[in-house]
Amino acid sequence: MLKSALRKQYKELRKKLTEEQKESLSLAIANQLLRLPVWEKSYFHVFLPIEIQNEVNTEFILHLLSGKGKEILISRSDFQTKAMTHFLLTDNTRLQKNEYGIPEPINGIEVSTAQIDVVFVPLLAFDQLGNRVGYGQGFYDRFLKQCKPEAIKIGLSFFEAVDLIEDTNPEDIRLDYCVTPEQIYFF
Repeated sequence: MLKSALRKQYKELRKKLTEEQKESLSLAIANQLLRLPVWEKSYFHVFLPIEIQNEVNTEFILHLLSGKGKEILISRSDFQTKAMTHFLLTDNTRLQKNEYGIPEPINGIEVSTAQIDVVFVPLLAFDQLGNRVGYGQGFYDRFLKQCKPEAIKIGLSFFEAVDLIEDTNPEDIRLDYCVTPEQIYFF
């Protein structure tokens, strides 16, 4: 399928999830993450969910990382340049939703992309090869290109993989893993 069709289809599927389903599926995803070989790493980038888009609730992942003593990074997006700036999440970090409903830090300690070891990547759909479909703005593809080559990219999805995203391009960055409530895909 084409990205545009997948984007439309998976936005609709997410809209149909109840709050209880979303929470249960998000918890199952967090539990699956415990099976990944990433826990010796230090710096973990986590997206904060856009509630109106019914994204995976990453609160469970934040608790997991905090309990394991990991450094947690979150981002602020610049919609003019389509760039992301990353900040250490601490007890003093203040968050505010931007005009698109994305919770972002309004203060904090900026951290270089080069320090990031693991990135949890939001997505709408993904395929058997590790390609993903996001919202189409390219924020994460730009960000992932700036990460060190050995940074581990982990997609989080409520739904299983499609066979093939037909219209991928060279700028698209593939995932290393994608975690769903039911299984872990290795690419």
